[in-house]
Amino acid sequence: MVKLIASFFYIGYLPIASGTYASIGGLLIFFLLRENSFYLQTITGLIVFLGFLTCGRAEKILKVKDSRKIVIDEVSGMLICCCFIRATFFHALVIFFLFRVFDILKPFPLNRIESLKGSIGVMLDDIFAAFYALAALYIIDYICSF
Repeated sequence: MVKLIASFFYIGYLPIASGTYASIGGLLIFFLLRENSFYLQTITGLIVFLGFLTCGRAEKILKVKDSRKIVIDEVSGMLICCCFIRATFFHALVIFFLFRVFDILKPFPLNRIESLKGSIGVMLDDIFAAFYALAALYIIDYICSF
């Protein structure tokens, strides 16, 4: 059950770009629930909770620190982003791109957060990547609104 949840229904076992596919999974959840913010926020909270609950255990099972098979952190980060954007295709596309960039590049201090042990390190770097992506989106929105 831990591997099922941490890999987000085995998306993490895809041979390439599993984190990107998991982020797309988060976007699909957003598009299904965007009309009801209560459901979106509840599902987001549940997935984040399950991520913290399973990521550290999955690392022990897989015997790899932050294995690429663990992708519930990407789903969590993507959904956190989606809770704070306008429900438009354009905003979803931009936040997806920004989130993936920050998650892959891991600018300071994300690169340090990732080194924390267990679920904390796995989950927090993606949660902070979500906040970086949101900040970048808000700046882009502000600049483009002129």
